[in-house]
Order: sequence, then C-alpha cells, then structure tokens
Amino acid sequence: MGQPTDTLTLVTGHGGNHGGNQPSQQFQGGTPMWPGPEHNAERSVETTLTRLRALDGGGSIAETPARLTLEDLYRMHRMRLVRLALLLVDEPATAEDVVQEAFTGLHRHWANLRDGAAAVGYLRTAVVNGSRSVLRRRKTARDYTPPHAVNARSAESLAMLTAEHQAVVQALSQLPPRQREVLVLRYYGGLSEAEIAEAAGISKGTVKSTASRALDALQKIMAGPA
Repeated sequence: MGQPTDTLTLVTGHGGNHGGNQPSQQFQGGTPMWPGPEHNAERSVETTLTRLRALDGGGSIAETPARLTLEDLYRMHRMRLVRLALLLVDEPATAEDVVQEAFTGLHRHWANLRDGAAAVGYLRTAVVNGSRSVLRRRKTARDYTPPHAVNARSAESLAMLTAEHQAVVQALSQLPPRQREVLVLRYYGGLSEAEIAEAAGISKGTVKSTASRALDALQKIMAGPA
C-alpha cells in the first residue's frame, strides 16, 4: 500500500465568506474578535467542519460500500481520516502517522472484519485512540510546544485560512481532548451519537453531555475575556 504524496492543509479557500451566514471576523493583535452573545458556537463549528468535509469530498466518513478491498478503503478514506486526526492533534506529520498506524492495524485485522462499514468503524476508532496516545505523550514531554501555537502549522497553511475558519479551528484546539473528539466526530465526521459512542469508547449519554459541555466551553472561548 503506497504512501500518497498529496499534502493536507487545515482549511482551503482564499478569504471571503464561505457559507453565507457566517459572521465576519476581525483580528486584533492576533486575537479573534467575535460578535456578541448572539453568536452561536454550534452554528460556527458546524459551518466550519461541514465546509471542511465538503472540501474533502463531501459525505460522511461512515459512508462506505459493503464490499471493498483494503486498497479501496485507503484510496477513499485516507485523506478524510488524516483531516480527522489533524483536527485532534493539530500537526500534519503526526496526523499522517496516526492514520498510517490505523491502516497498518486494519491490515492485521482484515480477516476478522465482516464488511466495509466495519472496516471504516475500525479505522475511526483507531484514529481516535491513536490521537489520544499522541496527546498523552505530549502531556508528559517537557519540551513540547502546544500545537495551537503559531509555529505548529506552516506559514502557508495559516495564510490559506479564512479568518472565520481559523478562529473556529483555534478555538477547537483549546478544548479538552474528549470534548474536541465529540465535536469533530459529529460535525466533521458526520457521525450519529451511536457512531460517536462506538468510535470514542463512551456511552451515548456521555456523548450528549460531553457535546453540551464542549459547546458551552467553545462559546466562552469565542466570546473572549469578559
């Protein structure tokens, strides 16, 4: 299974307002300036991550024909899984590694999987677990630079971000890992509560409560200091 040479940026698009109803953004000293309390965190994260999903080919990462080869899965899902991992770990090279490890594990377990949907479910869970492992290792590394710092992404990638999308992605990166997982799986992955619960290894009730806390936290981050 060859390694594709294509690269991934966080968001594509050059300025402008994608999505019509997105609020305008201004930056002052590098700090996103959000509108007042009427701004809705859920609408913002849904707009940004749905836009990303459309740019990556549309559809949900759960949508897979039943009969596929390993090569088919790699071709169809690798880029969206890398994007999923990137939204969880922030660093492109690390996201690539997480997804490559997921496909390596899939190859080992291929004979035990009943169909393409089960294979994609395995990959989603492997990417979530791999991203968690990365974050745990970072937490114990003394010399680690937080991934949402400016030097964690290339200048080229930053230049391609719209102000709206950059602010949402930066806000997401400040959430606790579990909260970020749930929002990314829901709004980028397009998964149901049951599918999120399976991928993240938590109950459906925990998915609901975590999503609620995540959106509350995101609203506070976007609102900025009181």
